[in-house]
Amino acid sequence: MSKNIIITGTSRGIGFELVKLFAEAGHKVLALSRNERPIQELGLDNVTTFPFDLTLSKDYKRVETFIELKFKRVDVLINNAGALLNKPFTETTIEDFEHVYKINVFGVSEMIRTCLPFMNKESHVVTISSMGGVQGSMKFPGLAAYSSSKGAVITLTELLAEEYKDSGISFNALALGAVQTEMLEEAFPGYEAPTTALEMAKYIIDFSLTGNKYYNGKLLQVSNSTP
Repeated sequence: MSKNIIITGTSRGIGFELVKLFAEAGHKVLALSRNERPIQELGLDNVTTFPFDLTLSKDYKRVETFIELKFKRVDVLINNAGALLNKPFTETTIEDFEHVYKINVFGVSEMIRTCLPFMNKESHVVTISSMGGVQGSMKFPGLAAYSSSKGAVITLTELLAEEYKDSGISFNALALGAVQTEMLEEAFPGYEAPTTALEMAKYIIDFSLTGNKYYNGKLLQVSNSTP
């Protein structure tokens, strides 16, 4: 059965691969990113894309209008967009923190709030977090803003699962280990991750379609390294 899927951060990396996989499986996709051209150039009939900025309130209104007119309901929301900043803490300004949190926390929160009225008891909200946001995991210097923001959305996921437990809507977070994406390369030039964007996207698509049968309000660590 075809589902209505909304994905943020689709111009490259995991989000780009997710759009292709969902479309190939016959689902309808709204692909959101500041740069819509990579998705447009795929020319997929069941995919809609338009420029979208997580920090602009007017862009959420556009998403809301699209859902009302086209989708009617949202089966899966994948909060994939993220900002990664690698900078020594003493050099990280309040503006740096604001930028990272606007995308990684406030953007996730507002995207969920926009989609909630169109979700039903089988809908699934999947938020992409990071192993760096998991308490007790290995931490890396330079990632104070990024990793703390990823910890925030883990707690947000737990809170929303409790607040909406009677609705049947499921909220889960995936804490990813290192994945070979352009964003990772920009922050850590030369680092080679053990997992490709396509490999991770295949895991995420399966989890987003079936994981809500088994999990709600949970953080799953998707990493092949320890701790």
